[in-house]
Amino acid sequence: MTNRKDDHIKHALKYQAPYNSFDDIELIHRSLPTYDLNEIDLSTHFAGRDWDFPFYINAMTGGSEKAGQVNRKLAEVAAVTGILMVTGSYSAALKNEHPDSFDFREAFPNLRLATNIGIDKPIELGRKAVDQMKPLFLQVHVNLMQELLMPEGERAFRSWKKNLESYASELDVPVILKEVGFGMDDQTVRFAMSKGIKTVDISGRGGTSFAYIENQRGGNRDYLNEWGQSTAQTLLNLKDLREEIEILASGGVRHPLDIIKCLVLGAKAVGLSRTVLELVETHTVPEVITIINGWKEDLRLIMCALDCRTIAELSKVDYLLYGKLAQAVKKV
Repeated sequence: MTNRKDDHIKHALKYQAPYNSFDDIELIHRSLPTYDLNEIDLSTHFAGRDWDFPFYINAMTGGSEKAGQVNRKLAEVAAVTGILMVTGSYSAALKNEHPDSFDFREAFPNLRLATNIGIDKPIELGRKAVDQMKPLFLQVHVNLMQELLMPEGERAFRSWKKNLESYASELDVPVILKEVGFGMDDQTVRFAMSKGIKTVDISGRGGTSFAYIENQRGGNRDYLNEWGQSTAQTLLNLKDLREEIEILASGGVRHPLDIIKCLVLGAKAVGLSRTVLELVETHTVPEVITIINGWKEDLRLIMCALDCRTIAELSKVDYLLYGKLAQAVKKV
């Protein structure tokens, strides 16, 4: 019997999303810039601290030998490039399933590391995760459709809202509520805010599909593979909440232009999962480091072409919407 975490890696690499919402966004070019390229500032702020770059390696895996090999590569890339890395769900380590596949700070002492746990886990396990990992923040992930499609998934959900309240109020590290690729709706974000959550990762459809993954593992409901709202649509839906809560974006982000589009739509920073996973699976670690460092320069280049010196200024950039996004906005 194969390891579920290894199944996730295999199917995540195999899946190709039929639609990416970022292709329906066109940014308005500015012909006369105000700033020199070297004045462009990529720093951002969320979860109570400053970050040098507005993108990070988002939660993916852990809990198997294969996952440990992947995470070690990701950790080296993150440590050398100075970007944040978030591990996959720490629940496996709490069951003593390859705990060494999560923390590589002994090998890479400069690594900026956060971790992740499922909202179904009671606060006691959250405390253990924080005590053992000492993360810069804890992502608490919500994965309802994945659980519903997973043959061995959860069927009891009444505790989720109470657990979120406990996580928000009882832990000493910042807590981020995170979706896993289905988008996060306005009501969920407002509920999280009411319980003290200050940061959400809306993780929309367009990248890794856990509906597809679980259907490949035996869920047998392929018509739900594209369930949820796209990343760009989710960001547009939450436009009125930009000033009230920190919004992070992930889901289908392929390259620096997609990162910029997320920032234009109000995200404070952008998480990458499948894109970086594919890089470390098809390139050497030094090659991936070169690519990631190149992305930093590309972000500055695009920001200069939009006449923006800071990440905050990107939220003022004009844009055009096409296709499904334009149709959805007209219906609102």
